[in-house]
Amino acid sequence: MPARCGQNGAMLVINDLSVRIAGQLLIEAASAQVPAGARVGLVGRNGAGKTTLFRVIAGDITPEQGSVGLPARARVGRLAQEAPAGGESLIETVLAADTERTLLLCEAQTARDPHRIAEIGTRLADIGAYAAPARAAAILDGLGFNEQSQQCRCSELSGGWRMRVALAAQLFTEPDLLLLDEPTNYLDLEGTLWLEEHLSRYPRTVLVISHDRDLLDNAVDHILHLDRRQLTLYRGGYSAFERQRRERQALDVKLSKQREAERRRLAAFVDRFRAKASKARQAQSRLKRLAKLEPSLGPTIDSGKPIVFAEPARRVSPPIVALDTVAVGYEPGVPVLRGLSLRIDADDRIALLGPNGNGKSTLSKLIAGRLSASHGRIVRAERLEVGYFAQHQLDELVPTESAFAHFRRLMLDAPEAKVRARAGAVGFSGEAADTPVAQLSGGEKARLLLGLAAFGAPHLLILDEPTNHLDVEGRAALIEAINTFSGAVILISHDRYLLDACADRLWLVADRTAVVFDGDLDDYRDLVLGRRRRDAAVPSRDSRADFRDSRVEARRLSAAKREELAPLRNRIKAAETAMTRFATEIARIDAELASDLVVRDPGKLAALAKARAHAVDALARSEEEWLEASAAYEGAQV
Repeated sequence: MPARCGQNGAMLVINDLSVRIAGQLLIEAASAQVPAGARVGLVGRNGAGKTTLFRVIAGDITPEQGSVGLPARARVGRLAQEAPAGGESLIETVLAADTERTLLLCEAQTARDPHRIAEIGTRLADIGAYAAPARAAAILDGLGFNEQSQQCRCSELSGGWRMRVALAAQLFTEPDLLLLDEPTNYLDLEGTLWLEEHLSRYPRTVLVISHDRDLLDNAVDHILHLDRRQLTLYRGGYSAFERQRRERQALDVKLSKQREAERRRLAAFVDRFRAKASKARQAQSRLKRLAKLEPSLGPTIDSGKPIVFAEPARRVSPPIVALDTVAVGYEPGVPVLRGLSLRIDADDRIALLGPNGNGKSTLSKLIAGRLSASHGRIVRAERLEVGYFAQHQLDELVPTESAFAHFRRLMLDAPEAKVRARAGAVGFSGEAADTPVAQLSGGEKARLLLGLAAFGAPHLLILDEPTNHLDVEGRAALIEAINTFSGAVILISHDRYLLDACADRLWLVADRTAVVFDGDLDDYRDLVLGRRRRDAAVPSRDSRADFRDSRVEARRLSAAKREELAPLRNRIKAAETAMTRFATEIARIDAELASDLVVRDPGKLAALAKARAHAVDALARSEEEWLEASAAYEGAQV
């Protein structure tokens, strides 16, 4: 069990801690102090030992050496290993997590001693027992359960939704030290936004493992970094941590250079005067100093492996997908979404917003061609290639096969070097390409699946929660890959940092349809949190009518915008056609100029040279026209 402490107002004191798992040393002589009331983000590369540290703090693992200290009677809370699946309702499950309240209420029903009855009543008032149902309901609502669903039994929910209930129970009990390991993996964007705000106001100490940059910037005030088996505590959020770490690394580089220069100077002195009796004592002194100047390991700057998406081999005419009053569902006559009138262009970056269960994945499957429309018309560009990534596809990877083997199945006639190059483009180079999938981490499996999804050089890439298993560096690599990809991308993610960095259009999936959201992610955050703060779980009839009216108005404005932009799109298309024509003409003339017959005919040579000059000028004018029209089109969309 963890040792007890209370020094200097610290909630958690880690002293000279070393932890070894299966023979591997994950933490070595590490020390850190977490102040009481701090909200701390625990960060580090995947596999560094973050979850292992949680288990040591909770007392599940005995360290090899050192100790973990907590104040006397401190309550430590963390998510249960198994989600609740009993017959109790969600609200009952959350209320039962406060065992003291539950026991006191039971005792109050049977107590006969007036003094004990008074003690029970006082204690129940002190712990806010009578306001607890409202507080539990508010937490459940924040995590996506309305008043009606709070009365459902836990056994009726899927595993992901039950984990939300487990999270609600821990937030409700408000332990002195709350340990949260990747809590947003079970949430949608709306739940993540609520949790971020809730943790920023949490009244006790929180230690959260997360790779969500926005949560680490907005909800925590310290970062605890586990790196090279050591722990370092930084003040501020993740952006402040990165800045401080860069400054420290720059200082380490400077000190390392100074130390190496001192080593060279001392070594030169020793080599020069070692044999001279008059300098022997000084040489020996410098030898001792030289021995103390051990070579510096130098700073290690995390540089995650890149992710590269294969570029489309050719462009397709816009729009690449157009939906006109489309309905879609899984059962005849029961549409999940309807009235869909949307358009996707060749370089769009679209984020789908809306709570889980509203149809975001259904819409993405419809666009990908995995679901057929039950009503309306869908127009897709000729020879459109679509790449699709979803978390459930991780189960489709063959555990006994390597990344190389997965790519080999898609490249049967390609030489081995080319197959290994494709595996290396998604982070599997050298021996990593031959490692069986069963031995890969969740992040490595996600990287492999991303590479397989984009294998066919798609014009449209649909990514459904691509970041769940990626660490911060992996997410940064994904952002870079999306932003350099020339095709269109549709994103479904609870990672607001990813959406902020990549998406330039937002679609709101709600009320059994999807519309263009007129605003940015800050506006959407305000909308979500504003709704969650209202007492009513279900919108009034007037508010639903207002939403329908706004949806109709949004569609009208969207149609007007498309009509307004049509001339610019036509200019862009005409310029692209001209550019292709003139480039082809130049290539034809160049081929003729290379002919021996033309070289021997001065008149023909001069005519071809003149024609080529005209074609080059025309190509330049077409390019200028394309650039001007494209800039005007982008400006009109803002």
